[in-house]
Amino acid sequence: CPSLSQAADLVIERNTACKPKPDPSTLVFGKQFSDHMLTITWSEKDGWEAPQIKPFQNLSLHPASSALHYSIELFEGMKAFRGVDNHIRLFRPMLNMARMHRSADRSCLPLFDKGELLECIRKLVEVDQEWVPYSQDASLYLRPTFIGIEPSLGVSRPGRAMIFVILGPVGPYFATGSFNPVSLLADPSFVRAWQGGVGAYKMGGNYGPTIAVQNEAVKRGCQQVLWLYGEQEEITEVGTMNLFIYWTNEKGERELVTPPLDGIILPGVTRQSLLDLARDWGEFKVTERSVVMKELLEALDAGRILEVFGAGTACVVCPVGSLLYKGEMHQIPTMQNGPDLAKRFHKELTDIQVSARSHAD
Repeated sequence: CPSLSQAADLVIERNTACKPKPDPSTLVFGKQFSDHMLTITWSEKDGWEAPQIKPFQNLSLHPASSALHYSIELFEGMKAFRGVDNHIRLFRPMLNMARMHRSADRSCLPLFDKGELLECIRKLVEVDQEWVPYSQDASLYLRPTFIGIEPSLGVSRPGRAMIFVILGPVGPYFATGSFNPVSLLADPSFVRAWQGGVGAYKMGGNYGPTIAVQNEAVKRGCQQVLWLYGEQEEITEVGTMNLFIYWTNEKGERELVTPPLDGIILPGVTRQSLLDLARDWGEFKVTERSVVMKELLEALDAGRILEVFGAGTACVVCPVGSLLYKGEMHQIPTMQNGPDLAKRFHKELTDIQVSARSHAD
């Protein structure tokens, strides 16, 4: 496949009408955007064109573009942080590039050089560096997106495509604050992803259909959805986050469990980071395996559950306080237990993100 144009070919057009930067304490997730964007177009005929950084603007798309009709589209979510030393850092960006590359392959979008794309993204962050908030509680969210722009209604591999990257400053994902526990609706009649499907890829089509279920959760007095799968009611994800359970297992050992990357689960960068940290500490067992609803409820009844929390780029770590399942609300003692582990993970990860401490990709 033709490789992505070299970052050395990057063309930069500066915005002459830069906007004032918002107060970091007033930020709402995903509502404000920086002054510039990155675009890179591809065609079967000419391959990748030179990358462009240009003033933030609307896209012009043919009405028959395949992204608009057949969801030939994918995206990534990353953050840039202003460190205590005023240096700006991306957090484990090559993991995002690798996941984006896998999603492109599955979406029949053209493959690209991961290192070259990351270098273009770094340049964009450099151009808009004043948009990285001067705050330990806020960051700059990066949204690389890849769409098919083939002007044809045929259901086929697109002959034209575009990568674009937009940036926006964000505060804490949950307006209630980082450590207010969420309540979950677990209803097996709703399914997020399935074996042989595309749940392991970061495609827009995985997200849009979840909004109605999220609204249903709110109607039933919950804030998020715990996604179950199959006859055994395997626990998979929570909202748009990966799920972790910290418990005393049946052998009496302290154990951190998260569902495995079996094709249903999105391989989250924060998920991987929590597993890496826990394995580095070596203080308790760390396991990637399937957990079914029956097992969770039995452990809850036996008083073996210590903490349940979600993990993702937007929120870092989010504790779970209750679970509505088959009409019964189950209380989860996450907050009563500190939550010591969730808070420790949150602190460790944010310390790495805003300090000069190195953690290998």
